[in-house]
Amino acid sequence: MTRSGSLSRDPATHYRTQALGTTAEMLVAASPALAPAVAILHAELDRIDRVASRFRSDSEISLLHAGGDGAVPVSADLLEAVGVALRMAFATDGAVDPTVGGALCRLGYDRDFAAIADGVPGALPPAEPIPGWRSITVDAVNGTIRLPPGTLVDLGATAKALAADRAAAAVHAALGCGVLVSLGGDIAVAGPPPPGGFRVGLADACTSVDVDEVVAVSSGGLASSGVMVRSWRLGDQLVHHIIDPATGLPVAPVWRTVSVAAATCVEANAAATAAMVKGANALAWLFSFGLPARLVGVDGLVWRIAGWPADDESPALDVAS
Repeated sequence: MTRSGSLSRDPATHYRTQALGTTAEMLVAASPALAPAVAILHAELDRIDRVASRFRSDSEISLLHAGGDGAVPVSADLLEAVGVALRMAFATDGAVDPTVGGALCRLGYDRDFAAIADGVPGALPPAEPIPGWRSITVDAVNGTIRLPPGTLVDLGATAKALAADRAAAAVHAALGCGVLVSLGGDIAVAGPPPPGGFRVGLADACTSVDVDEVVAVSSGGLASSGVMVRSWRLGDQLVHHIIDPATGLPVAPVWRTVSVAAATCVEANAAATAAMVKGANALAWLFSFGLPARLVGVDGLVWRIAGWPADDESPALDVAS
């Protein structure tokens, strides 16, 4: 996972809190901007939580689930969030599919992760394909979404990344400064960075004290996906949150962690998650799009492709182009 921050963690330019069931961090290039930037960040965090949390009974996504099989009127925010998820499903050949909600619930992930981290009773369910992203009907003109009966949407692969992109863009637009926003290691950068870029540490968990590698990010998005953080025991079976759409079960991991740089955090996170699902085919798939990526195999072997910097003392990663 990515762990953002200047190595000194200067309190004048760095903010950290817990939100959306994960760690949220922000770095600004100018210290006077920190306080107003924090207010903007929290507004975006509250917004995405009200829209996309499937663990809140009053969230829009929960109300959509309760709406039956008819066309349900939704806000512009949910239309955007679902629209982004569907675009990423198309871009990843369905590897990142928002209709995995039911599969996650069958694995016990039907509440905030902190409540299941110690394990839940049960047994691994039989393999069953998920409904599929093409089964969702979005009517942007009339502001409605229709789900097939029983379909549960999970926006975990895109919603936090969308919030990071939105927060970074909003801070830069309002304050004019360079900013990095990290939500659980999903990173978005906007505006002019500090000299040398924002330094970002890579580790198996976004809360890790030790990092395996450090890169400098000047623009765009950087995200990681892996099986080392959101895993739990379902009965006596160890499971994780990255679902194979063809089986509705956790993917058999080829990669321990995949980190990808892209023009936006949404694109980076979708690509990283898709790489986990695609397994051995991920290298060729990422390379075909020219996406700089670092993949760590379950055997610990590290692959760097498509311009990801070598493991030098201070590698740089500029995704402005």
